[in-house]
Amino acid sequence: MKPGDHPEFFRFPAPEGRSRESTIRLDGEGQLWHEGQPVAHPKLAQAMHGWISRHPDDGRFVLTNGYDWTYFTVEDVPFFVRSVHIDDAGGVKLRLSDETDEAWDPATSRIGPRDALYAVVKRGHSQGPFDAKFTRFAQAQLAPALIESEGGPGVRIGGRVVRIGG
Repeated sequence: MKPGDHPEFFRFPAPEGRSRESTIRLDGEGQLWHEGQPVAHPKLAQAMHGWISRHPDDGRFVLTNGYDWTYFTVEDVPFFVRSVHIDDAGGVKLRLSDETDEAWDPATSRIGPRDALYAVVKRGHSQGPFDAKFTRFAQAQLAPALIESEGGPGVRIGGRVVRIGG
């Protein structure tokens, strides 16, 4: 059993002489930073993306590996859509920045600043749901399926058209 499985895990005080606050920051493009420098080691960055959660009491974003946790700053969204897979049956799978896959529902998505596409993800997560922003690459992968539908942009998936944002 990990300490993170204990119901009081997020209420334990920080280790002696330490703080739960950190200089770790996730920018609006999905890059993690620490003390003003990008987290350059790919496996560490990958692990950190998988440690993202919310504090159960105050809702602030935290990084937790089940043994310890710290607050960190999220500039836009905590998750990013890194790639998209459209299957022949009309389903769309999103590959997220934490290396998980999730079905996409365009109706629950929105278009944000600079025409960035955002999706609601991790509805089943204990601290979810969360917002995720499509990277430019993932958004470009949708280009063949994007259409202008009545009332706004939509996506043609299989034989149906779903308007982005319902």
